[in-house]
Amino acid sequence: MSLDLRKAACDDIIDRAQKTLQTAFDSSTEVRKRRSLGFRADRGTWVRIEVRGLDRIDGQGWGIECASVLKDVAMPAWHQGVSWIDHERGVMWRADETECVSDQAVKLGGTLTTAPDLSESWWATFSTSMTALAAHSTTRTATPHLQPITQDRFSDTIHEVFPEVDATITEWRAAHADLAWGNLTAPNCYFLDWEDWGMAPRGFDASALWSASLAVPELADRVYRECQAELDSPTGKLGQLYHCAEIMAAPAGYAGPLLEPAETRAAELVKELHG
Repeated sequence: MSLDLRKAACDDIIDRAQKTLQTAFDSSTEVRKRRSLGFRADRGTWVRIEVRGLDRIDGQGWGIECASVLKDVAMPAWHQGVSWIDHERGVMWRADETECVSDQAVKLGGTLTTAPDLSESWWATFSTSMTALAAHSTTRTATPHLQPITQDRFSDTIHEVFPEVDATITEWRAAHADLAWGNLTAPNCYFLDWEDWGMAPRGFDASALWSASLAVPELADRVYRECQAELDSPTGKLGQLYHCAEIMAAPAGYAGPLLEPAETRAAELVKELHG
């Protein structure tokens, strides 16, 4: 799908969402991302408009609505949603109205290079939510970077850098599948953007957030301690290697300060997995 909402004109889509949901948006609160728009609505809620290519209408449903069944996970409450096909653009749109979370993302965009100020209460909520999410089961398949996570994809990513490693997944768990500091808020901990959630290799979320924290060693260590049971499992170690391999295979300069610690940890993981 080539439509980038950061650049595309979407006034007709915004108008339709307001009329259908019977609310008005505060344009000063607009948040534009590549595949979503967000606004504070006049009744104190938040509306997120997502675009998908028609090839992604795959029977899994829409993430935030499906995620409303999750219990004990800190996330905005879902109220209602509407979707429609846009034949002119060749896409499908979805507008969801949720609880409005005033807390800001821990790090919106880019690599986190300084330790955020996260309270013990924040970490307790994070840990409880991670445990509760992993305990659920779903027919949805996680779609990190818009593509389903399968054994083949998992193996191919690892084998691009570490062809000698047996990358067989032995455990699957429900996962957010886009867990990054841009999708976690502070000072209160909320998990945002649920469009990609589903079943993934055990420890996938934990290893994603841990790898995104490698430029701040004390933060990476804290994530590891909070998620140690997941990360120390056989599949969790492979999950760490998967995310390290993604960093190491990225174009020159893309990984920045994540590269050296990823290389160091990957070497340790290969030894542990071969042991």
